[in-house]
Amino acid sequence: MAYEKKRSGSDGSNRRPFRKNPGKPGFPRRDAPNRPRTETREARPAPAEKEINENMVVGRNAVRELLASGRDIDKIYVQKGEREGSIIQLIGEAAARKLPIAEVDRSKLDQMSGYARHQGIVAFAAEQNYSTVDDMLALAEERGESPLLVLADGILDPQNLGSLIRVAECTGAHGVLIPKRRAVGLTALVGRASAGAIEHLPVARVPNITTAIEDLKQKGFWIFAADMGGTPYYASDFSGPVAIVLGSEGEGISRLVREKCDFVTSIPLHGKVQSMNVSTAAAVILAEAARQRDLKKE
Repeated sequence: MAYEKKRSGSDGSNRRPFRKNPGKPGFPRRDAPNRPRTETREARPAPAEKEINENMVVGRNAVRELLASGRDIDKIYVQKGEREGSIIQLIGEAAARKLPIAEVDRSKLDQMSGYARHQGIVAFAAEQNYSTVDDMLALAEERGESPLLVLADGILDPQNLGSLIRVAECTGAHGVLIPKRRAVGLTALVGRASAGAIEHLPVARVPNITTAIEDLKQKGFWIFAADMGGTPYYASDFSGPVAIVLGSEGEGISRLVREKCDFVTSIPLHGKVQSMNVSTAAAVILAEAARQRDLKKE
């Protein structure tokens, strides 16, 4: 059976007759007067530029030079999977120096490096070279003061660590100790948050906080854990060689670290929120320590 197309045009063609647009949204009527177009949406802001980490070193040759320079390194990231060539030597040298090494997927390295040619390795140098506990003790002796140290137990947020270092420097502490693993190091963000305090206050990196506490006890320090359920800070004696331990943002001081401390000092809270930011808590306790030490000098 033959199929015959309908002829819809007035001239017998298959073309449909033209009809004026009745005025769809976004399509003005042909017979409507011209009107100035008004902007109905706010202009989108330009995307912010990604901050460049000046302490990031990308690629095998660059990491080799960083290792040779003697500059302190916070962490090295290497790509998971089989390795060959010079990267094996770089990982071996980093392991011999007991630097933190993390294995990550290639996609993670791509993201960290801004999709630069990383060759399976990215390193982060410290913003400032690390000091030692002996440097801190020498600073206290130079000032003629009993040493006052701060131990940061697993602080992960750069802003919090930078603010803590700033508070410690302002209140006359002689140094801050941070662990090598599961904690932020002296990154560029930490340096900015410290408002330049990392240039004046020694910061040491220790294998872990519990070992550091044991070493400080052998040097005659009294160790205070800043935690709940202890003696009010204003009733604690911070006048001698003292180290104050402050915990991370979420978990606080770990159980093992708290058990290693000699005393627990607390800030009585009277509001509904039952915790303070770590740098705020440090400001309260260290200001009291500074007050007691000033009284002792008189």
